[in-house]
Amino acid sequence: MGEIAKVMILIGALLILIGLVILVFPRLPFLGKLPGDILVKKENFTFYFPLVTSIVISIIISLILYLVNKFR
Repeated sequence: MGEIAKVMILIGALLILIGLVILVFPRLPFLGKLPGDILVKKENFTFYFPLVTSIVISIIISLILYLVNKFR
């Protein structure tokens, strides 16, 4: 049970950190405007799909989880 508690505390701390970053920097200048993000603007229609931004966030989360698992 001790290991589960440590993991839950770590996940909570990460969520708090992410929440603080979002609160302090609501519009990060590079996030959502990377080359490869899809933006289609028509007259009454706008479609935005942050493809590359999603991949970058996925890689960062994967690295964090890998490091957490490695040093556990």
